[in-house]
Amino acid sequence: MSIKNIRLEVMQFLETKVDGFVNEYLIPIEQIWQPSDFLPNSEGDNFFEEVKELREIAKELPYDFWVVLVGDTITEEALPTYESWLMDVEGIDNVERNGWSNWVRQWTGEENRHGDLLNKYLYMSGRVNMREVEQTTQHLITDGFDIGTGRDPYKNFVYTSFQELATYISHNRVAQLARSYGDKKLSKMCKMIAGDEMRHHHAYSEFVNQIFAVDPSEMMLAFQHMMKNKIIMPAGFLRESGNKISSAFEQFSDSAQRIGVYTATDYVEILQKLVTMWEIDKMANLTDEAEKARDYLMKLPARMARISERLVIPQESNIFKWVEPARL
Repeated sequence: MSIKNIRLEVMQFLETKVDGFVNEYLIPIEQIWQPSDFLPNSEGDNFFEEVKELREIAKELPYDFWVVLVGDTITEEALPTYESWLMDVEGIDNVERNGWSNWVRQWTGEENRHGDLLNKYLYMSGRVNMREVEQTTQHLITDGFDIGTGRDPYKNFVYTSFQELATYISHNRVAQLARSYGDKKLSKMCKMIAGDEMRHHHAYSEFVNQIFAVDPSEMMLAFQHMMKNKIIMPAGFLRESGNKISSAFEQFSDSAQRIGVYTATDYVEILQKLVTMWEIDKMANLTDEAEKARDYLMKLPARMARISERLVIPQESNIFKWVEPARL
């Protein structure tokens, strides 16, 4: 049997458990928070006063913080790309509406609230050029992304396990910074988003754990492949209006590193957490090739930690069209 057919067989086997995953890791629509729970009430008599208060507090937030918040928002709003990518993974059948496609749709519904909430906050803050933000978002969706997974569910679930945790870290740190700057409402918004991301991280990590139980060697090789080629962030093709795909993502990442929202050290720690969570060191019944992959993965965090220590982050902030310093 080919590797592709084995993967499909494993996905079909795990599909019998998907309803349980939905119940454990996702929250019913009537019970989960919605963006309007945290924003000024447009139906209320005090709406304009609440917006004015939001804008006054927003004035205290520094430049790099705005760059990171805008970049996080754009990343969340490129959700159509992520849904179409997951729907194309081997074993996820949207035509027949199988259990896996049901998971993707419900996951998408939860994720959709994140960009919706952050976009409305940015709009009301009056501190960013919304037209530039909107153009960047449209560019990111139009350009798509290539994360090196193809239609392979094993590689895709490694990616989502890693990326959901990275997104949790980013939103959680933004929440901490917002609170330190006195914006408790924005802090709560980002904290709630971070909570969703952590639940989703646990879900995708469990998918990988389940695959390791039935196809350990191929799952190990998929994990090695993703880490050897590095995890590409979903906003890797980030660009502003009038520009080609270039270094905008690197500049956005520099801002995130300068204020400690997401750093090279975080990347290494996420990798180590996955290695520990999936008990890579205890994995048995591996092929010779998978054993070598396991050895590579066990040594990789320490090697990457040494490399991250040598990184030099520019101290000068790049000027983005999204956030004009004169507005701050």
